[in-house]
Amino acid sequence: MAVTPDDNELTYNGATLGDTGKVLLLACGALAREVLAVRDANGWTHLDVTCLPAILHNTPERIPDAVTEAVTKHRADYDRIYVLYADCGTGGLLEAQCKHLGVQMMRGPHCYSFFEGNEAFAARDEFIAFYLTDFLVRQFDAFVWKPLGLDRHPSLRDIYFGNYEKLVYQAQTDDPALTAKAQECADRLNLPLERRFTGYGDLETEMKAFAAD
Repeated sequence: MAVTPDDNELTYNGATLGDTGKVLLLACGALAREVLAVRDANGWTHLDVTCLPAILHNTPERIPDAVTEAVTKHRADYDRIYVLYADCGTGGLLEAQCKHLGVQMMRGPHCYSFFEGNEAFAARDEFIAFYLTDFLVRQFDAFVWKPLGLDRHPSLRDIYFGNYEKLVYQAQTDDPALTAKAQECADRLNLPLERRFTGYGDLETEMKAFAAD
């Protein structure tokens, strides 16, 4: 069972978590805990995991090139590579690049969708919610507060978040400490909190397909 690096390492550097399998899961660092939990719970020892820095989500135009570089680096070492990213703000560029590389990627527009289940998320047709996952609750300052300059100019909060009606915390785990931290995040944004337990959603479903392929 792999030891998950700390969140700051996953945010800025990514990580390689296993190097003995025949199949590589190339994942976003924000999914490391969830990917390892699903893999280890099912005993899929043939799956290795390499995570790219989660902070790439703040510059999504860089994700396709980062994925390409990683696939090129690891292709000779594995029978198959699967990309555990959704579109993630790349405007279809990641999908096009994965097709060019001949690797399969996750379905869906972003992790909020596949954690909730792509069909269920689309059915909500929800445009007034700001979303956080377990990882983003833990890394709220690194992904939200500091990049938006709210640590220096808190008065910008209403400009950024004034049109949102709620903060939705999509919980992958039942962790009272994370729920309390999600409430703190909601309070800082002056938004009511709605907690939804999603578990691993379509991430688990697709990992099962990748493991059996």
